[in-house]
Amino acid sequence: MSDAALAQLDDSLRAARQSFDRIPVIDVAPLVDGRDPARVAKEIRWALSNVGFMYVKNHGVAAQTVEAAFAQTRAFFDLPLEEKMKLHIGNSGVAMRGYIEVFGENTDPAKTKDLKECFDLGPETPGVDVPFFGANQWPEALPEFRAAVYGYHEEMKRLAAILLRGIAQSLDLAPEFFEAKMRDPISIQRLLHYPPQTGKIDESVMGIGAHTDYGNLTILAQDDVGGLQVMNRDGAWVEGPPIPGTFVINIGDLVQRLTNDVYLANLHRVVNTSGRERYSIPFFIDADYEAEFAPLPGCVSAANPARYEAVTCGRHKFGRFVDSFPHLAAQHG
Repeated sequence: MSDAALAQLDDSLRAARQSFDRIPVIDVAPLVDGRDPARVAKEIRWALSNVGFMYVKNHGVAAQTVEAAFAQTRAFFDLPLEEKMKLHIGNSGVAMRGYIEVFGENTDPAKTKDLKECFDLGPETPGVDVPFFGANQWPEALPEFRAAVYGYHEEMKRLAAILLRGIAQSLDLAPEFFEAKMRDPISIQRLLHYPPQTGKIDESVMGIGAHTDYGNLTILAQDDVGGLQVMNRDGAWVEGPPIPGTFVINIGDLVQRLTNDVYLANLHRVVNTSGRERYSIPFFIDADYEAEFAPLPGCVSAANPARYEAVTCGRHKFGRFVDSFPHLAAQHG
């Protein structure tokens, strides 16, 4: 690649290259196998109250499961655009399953157009006409896609349940606290492709604009390209580089609301200046559509009075999606 084709990063997008003990790597094996969940819970509490993000290693998900999902992700985005558009998310109404073209979803629409394309799927619940539930759309041209990607979704549900037990314990709650809110939870398995970006890059167009996640918990698998940036509490953007064998974990708005801002649903974005294709696979686990989230009594005090009214998971999340998706805004404008 010539020097002229290299990305020229606007100063406002440069991430501070700081020591990454700010985004801690937590060995969750003692939580997964039950040997010492209290130790892991203590590390989770520090990470989520100070950073809002953490890496987890020794999580019990087979490398082959992750590799198969990435292989099918790359194969899907290599399909011709007209084939992908046959599976457009607009076909699925409020279920919000399928393909999203470049600039088809914008997470910070007042500032940024998102240079990414996506494919979303979730639990197979055909015939259910509630936001985030319904039937998935599957690419006929990729016979191995469904098994690999839906299998990955199911593995992420299993891991999320374990991590949420650790988060509950980190808040001095019973390990099963979240289970009552998650009998039939909303979950979204997303596949992401970021095309290379060259030339002058500023906030008007980037991989994903600055945003917080909407629900409970996100589990992110990254390829080796990088581009994730997380804002620290000083307002500086910090890189979240890929670390082999780990997932990146962050909490969403509902856990920040639940903890009355004790835990931080942190701003993050993606800026792909590598000159390469970037792929990532985030999994979002939320709660039942009608599950209620309000500040925990243990997170409310004279020094930290209740900052939020109660909300239900589904209404909160759907409201955020309407702001990002043109086809929903047209239906519900």
